[in-house]
Amino acid sequence: MPGEAPLSTSLGHHCPCPRGTIVCVPGSVCTCGNGGGCGHGPNTVPLPQVLLWSANKVFEELTDIERQFHKAFYTVRAYLNCDRYSVGLLDMTKEKEFFDVWPVLMGEAQAYSGPRTPDGREILFYKVIDYILHGKEDIKVIPSPPADHWALASGLPTYVAESGFICNIMNAPADEMFNFQAGPLDDSGWVVKNVLSMPIVNKKEEIVGVATFYNRKDGKPFDEQDEVLMESLTQFLGWSALNTDTYDKMNKLENRKDIAQDMVLYHVRCDREEIQLILPTRERLGKEPADCEEDELGKILKEVLPGPAKFDIYEFHFSDLECTELELVKCGIQMYYELGVVRKFQIPQEVLVRFLFSVSKGYRRITYHNWRHGFNVAQTMFTLLMPNLCDRSQNPLAKLHGSSILERHHLEFGKFLLSEETLNIYQNLNRRQHEHVIHLMDIAIIATDLALYFKKRTMFQKIVDESKNYEDRKSWVEYLSLETTRKEIVMAMMMTACDLSAITKPWEVQSKVALLVAAEFWEQGDLERTVLDQQPIPMMDRNKAAELPKLQVGFIDFVCTFVYKEFSRFHEEILPMFDRLQNNRKEWKALADEYEAKVKALEDQKKEETTAKKGLGSTPASTKATRPGPGLQGADVRGHLSGQGSPVVSVPGLRAAQTATPPDGGPSPRNGLADSVQLMSPV
Repeated sequence: MPGEAPLSTSLGHHCPCPRGTIVCVPGSVCTCGNGGGCGHGPNTVPLPQVLLWSANKVFEELTDIERQFHKAFYTVRAYLNCDRYSVGLLDMTKEKEFFDVWPVLMGEAQAYSGPRTPDGREILFYKVIDYILHGKEDIKVIPSPPADHWALASGLPTYVAESGFICNIMNAPADEMFNFQAGPLDDSGWVVKNVLSMPIVNKKEEIVGVATFYNRKDGKPFDEQDEVLMESLTQFLGWSALNTDTYDKMNKLENRKDIAQDMVLYHVRCDREEIQLILPTRERLGKEPADCEEDELGKILKEVLPGPAKFDIYEFHFSDLECTELELVKCGIQMYYELGVVRKFQIPQEVLVRFLFSVSKGYRRITYHNWRHGFNVAQTMFTLLMPNLCDRSQNPLAKLHGSSILERHHLEFGKFLLSEETLNIYQNLNRRQHEHVIHLMDIAIIATDLALYFKKRTMFQKIVDESKNYEDRKSWVEYLSLETTRKEIVMAMMMTACDLSAITKPWEVQSKVALLVAAEFWEQGDLERTVLDQQPIPMMDRNKAAELPKLQVGFIDFVCTFVYKEFSRFHEEILPMFDRLQNNRKEWKALADEYEAKVKALEDQKKEETTAKKGLGSTPASTKATRPGPGLQGADVRGHLSGQGSPVVSVPGLRAAQTATPPDGGPSPRNGLADSVQLMSPV
């Protein structure tokens, strides 16, 4: 009868060698110093060393559990002290596919009625690996082994997989529970004498396989030390199966990501009809863009693109409110030509059109942070680089114009578009140039995170101070061109300046853009309040919308002023942006002061009414709150204090966000704005 012990139960200790400490290589008499002979040789190896050798092979192979087990068992075969061993790998499927169930339900096949693993799986060995160590070493891999395979015919591996027990059979031919073959198994004359079989269990306590060892080399039965070694090895291999499981899950997630990216790319990629809106090759030449020569495409684009003067793309006061989204795409293409990078980077013109069109489609349809905002940032950078801001013949910042959770998402999406051959505008760069451009993309996009802006302000200020030590711009540019870190800091600060550039637009534009930004923030605040049941911060709280001018003043003072003030010191060409920033601050401050005055007037009016009530007693309802407070017009008073204590008032001088674009498509003058607009709707 087999000696049985549950997997979790400690086995008895009979060998004089310390348990689990030494692996004895077969040779002569044991010299462990415990005063008894155990039949093992004097050449001993610590058990941890054996497991370490196995671990080396385990972590070399993370992709496949079969190769992982094979490498580990093969590496330590000299220390397993047996003639043969066999590893049976179990099918891990817990639920059958519907097409496997149908034959059973239709009565065409018998339902499985055999043994199952402790977690309910059918015991099916999908592969057996036999290691033959006596005579000439051999390894045999048997996929889908038959039931009469010599390692499975006895029923022992199936029993171990079903029970989870460790079985040490000291006299296999005489055993009555399992059906071991009494005679030779093959032409070599090898017969089964004693057997040690144990399950391989993973960290989820699922049996993933069965390892069975045959015939200890000295002819004696397997003892406790053999059990310790082999149990340790199988446990280690079982736990290491988690690596292959994790790797498999990672592969599946990667495949799902690839599928999701393909779906996204399908929707954002510029298709054959859309490209005709910019490159009408069918109309002009009667063929597709891919069939045209670069010269032919260049002539068409020269006729179709608006040119730099039409929409003032060279000017800091540029406004996108007059442009359609398609016109912005055309302006973006025009900027690439103006910078000279189409020729310098050898960008295929069809690829450039597809790339810019796809970028515009990739933006979400939200109130402010959409394609228009993205184009405005790019246009500001274009304007910074073009009018002699830097010496473009020497300063690499201008040459590489294109080159944090949200920012990293933007970065990955940009790289994702560039990974598509039909959209990769950098496809003709060599490897070193391409890596450098991608590195600059990393810096430029991550730099738009305002949290990083506060970290780099001091470094940028030092660079600005340093520039004042040079007598002329040429010598400063020559120095800066050789300082990679300084160039990257300047570029990062340029990205911040471009990202915030809406605050430097003329007041007619800035006031409208501010309402678009606020509307987007209020939408997010509404979701936080209704979905997450959280109180949004004041900037995103629609109930505090009337405080927008005050918030704008604070934003200008604590975030924006530094970057434009320092850049105006760095290059005088930035002064128009800084001057308009200061002018916009005055406008917002005037509105904030007016709002504060109205709040104070409402509070004074409430105090007067309270005092009147105390002095005159109860006031008839028909005479209550009929007189506006000092300094207020009746039409400006929208109500009393709201539930949060915020007065519901209008802010003169601002147009509502939904009327930001005048009927004629152009900006309205300051005095043409509505006399008062309701900035807040009580929720």
